[in-house]
Amino acid sequence: MYAVIASGGKQEKVSEGQRVALELLDGDEGSEVSLIPVLLVDGDNVIAGTDALSGVSVTGKIIGITKGPKINGFTYKKRTNNRRRYGHRQSYTMVEITSIKKS
Repeated sequence: MYAVIASGGKQEKVSEGQRVALELLDGDEGSEVSLIPVLLVDGDNVIAGTDALSGVSVTGKIIGITKGPKINGFTYKKRTNNRRRYGHRQSYTMVEITSIKKS
């Protein structure tokens, strides 16, 4: 059984016991998080839609905060000696999926 969850404007395919890096979430390390299911696949059964997913719950445990790869950027304007280098490193919350339940 696996589910597709929505978090931070993105969707992620998850199953029980899997560790996922999601957009930064509120909560301390070790706290429980409930995630929004978009789709649930249980063998041959596919459950989708808000009405059908009202009884489905996906919960996870926050493991910690990690960072993604560094992205280097460079902007310039020709003939003006205007140059700028910048970097960015996105923070993510590591979540371990503890249960996917349907009732």
